[in-house]
Amino acid sequence: MNQRSDAAHQHIDLSACDREPIHIVGSVQPHGFLLALDVPDLTVVQASANAPAAVGTMLERAFPELAALVRRYLQGAAHQDGAVYLRTVTLGSGRDGQAYEVAAHGVDGLVVLELEETDDLSGDAGLDALTPRLRAFVERLQAARGVEDLCHLLAQDIRHVTGFDRALVYRFDRDWHGTVLAEDGNGVLPSYLDLRFPASDIPAQARELYRRNRLRIIPDAGYVPVPVRPSATPSGKPLDLSQSVLRSVSPVHVEYMRNMGTMASMSVSILVDGALWGLVSCHNEGPRRVPLQARNACDFLTQIFALQLSAKVRGEQAEQRLALGAVQSRLLAYMAEEESFVDGLLNHPDDVLALVNASGAAVVTADRCRLLGATPSEREVRALYDWLSVGDEDEVFVTEALSDVLARAEGFADRASGVLAISISKKYASYVIWFRPEVVRTVKWGGNPEKAVRPDPAGGPDRLHPRKSFEIWKETVKGRSLPWSLSEVEAAKDLRASVLGIVLRRAEELAAMSEELQRSNKELEAFSYSVSHDLRAPFRHIVGYSNLLKNKEGANLSDKGRHYVDTIIEAAFSAGTLVDNLLTFSQMGRHALNKVSGDLNALVEEVRRKVSRDIAPDRTVRWEIGPLGRVHADPVMLRLVIENLLSNAVKYTRGKPEAVIEVGRLPPQDGEAVFFVRDNGAGFDMAYVDKLFGVFQRLHRVEEFEGTGIGLANVRRIVERHGGRTWAEGRLGEGATFHFTLPTREEA
Repeated sequence: MNQRSDAAHQHIDLSACDREPIHIVGSVQPHGFLLALDVPDLTVVQASANAPAAVGTMLERAFPELAALVRRYLQGAAHQDGAVYLRTVTLGSGRDGQAYEVAAHGVDGLVVLELEETDDLSGDAGLDALTPRLRAFVERLQAARGVEDLCHLLAQDIRHVTGFDRALVYRFDRDWHGTVLAEDGNGVLPSYLDLRFPASDIPAQARELYRRNRLRIIPDAGYVPVPVRPSATPSGKPLDLSQSVLRSVSPVHVEYMRNMGTMASMSVSILVDGALWGLVSCHNEGPRRVPLQARNACDFLTQIFALQLSAKVRGEQAEQRLALGAVQSRLLAYMAEEESFVDGLLNHPDDVLALVNASGAAVVTADRCRLLGATPSEREVRALYDWLSVGDEDEVFVTEALSDVLARAEGFADRASGVLAISISKKYASYVIWFRPEVVRTVKWGGNPEKAVRPDPAGGPDRLHPRKSFEIWKETVKGRSLPWSLSEVEAAKDLRASVLGIVLRRAEELAAMSEELQRSNKELEAFSYSVSHDLRAPFRHIVGYSNLLKNKEGANLSDKGRHYVDTIIEAAFSAGTLVDNLLTFSQMGRHALNKVSGDLNALVEEVRRKVSRDIAPDRTVRWEIGPLGRVHADPVMLRLVIENLLSNAVKYTRGKPEAVIEVGRLPPQDGEAVFFVRDNGAGFDMAYVDKLFGVFQRLHRVEEFEGTGIGLANVRRIVERHGGRTWAEGRLGEGATFHFTLPTREEA
């Protein structure tokens, strides 16, 4: 006994069937013979071993009638794909005469002539007898309601035409597993209705042959293959038998048939839009021959069926597209009405889910995650978002088994086994993600779908064998949702295109507005600069002449007159200060920044000394200045920022017994240096924080605290020109903290 370990079995290549050269097997089945003819003189260059000896090497000399048939084929039908039925001929005479159905096809510059034995001498009359059946089939197809009804009609008619014990209509899924959708039989063979068969039962190259050659028959699984001689064509290659009607089949397939308990089989390919949709598979317990004309009729029936099937499927898809299109139109209207298109989605969750028939959805960006319906947790959705963001996936990602590609998804399969995601930004990672829950279901297989590796009883190398049992083998399928239909995926793609269109249109509108605002700002800056510059001299004149009047004519003025003059001086001085501040504000947008690296502590100390000179002697001010480090900024502009913030801190702590003013630096955030100025003064109500940095905005009465309301506007403008941000925090009566940021040297 030849002993082999399990480890040795594991060396068998389970994909070997996919590479078996079944189109160049070099042999034919014995119920006919094959001739390969060279054009144009119809020299016989190859022949099957069972070809009549009388053929010789010149077809014209041996069988002139057959040669004439081939020449008519070359003149008319040679351009057609696949084998073409020519007609029925009889070779020999009297009792030795044999009728053959003749088919021809071209390959590699040769004409392959195949003559299949038949007992039917009626020729085309056989097809005429089937015409009423074909006409009735077409009428019933048109009345069928759905795909399963169509398949059942096809199974019935194919079995009626061929007389096989069982006819199945078998559909491939996207993984090439097949499911029996319809069956018609006489009870001799077991029923396979609703059973599933693995993709390995029909290897890839066999499926390609089914696509190229729609008909195949094996009248007797016990046949002995007849070799084609010589083994190579004149060009030195094996003869390609892809389109042959007599082609011999793989020994593995013959073994498969025997294990199934069938001795004869026929298959007709179902092609929809050129792609292999499924098969009509016929089986018989004993050997059975079906004439070529009857097989051609089956091919004709199947093509009619495929056309009707395609029409029904497209009709159903069109109906679904219309329904989903109505949902999409509503969503587009909602998005157009909102300032942010995301709000248009979030405010109408039912339509977002209905767009692709999902149970949950999420709109995820780098900083926000918003969930709709039944979804995984925000943390789990964020993990999925991170995976999508770093992957090499297309703008649309779709799966019905997320855990197959993302192992951690097993933890939330009950909410998100199916995922359909669209990227809604070409620049930033942003997604709309739809979810479908796991649908646990039991799949009935026609036997255990695993291929078996068994020792060769003759002592040869181990090889793959088809399974012997076709008893129902049940499998519980988990971790899969209902599949996303083509219409649903297209609806998601259309939404993505619409969202990108909305974002692009908004960007164009904002760009136009920005351009107009820049132009307006330049005009306003020029106007404010001109007005501020021209008003400075009149206000100075008013102050100057008022002081002269007060000093020289003071003795002649009454108390009320002096009060009037003081009021004029004070008002003119305030107006002049306001004009100076406006001039400074307008100049900020006109002058280019001159950034250099400098010590911020030195600048703060210089400003602190200047500000301290104006503090009343009776006030107590405690300064707490931490290490501020170096910054890369325009020193003149930055001085204005520090001066405004420190002056405000001194001013608004005026009523405190001890004023505490702190200047410090926080840890960097996202490439920014963060600084603050904090005081324990009057503070402010956070309800009005948005007004703080506006021009002429004041949160305190001018009688309490003097000022023009421009200082903080200057601070914000200077900081933003440097690429930084400003914000403030405060509590009324307890103080305020003003923050500003500057980009670090690398970011700058």
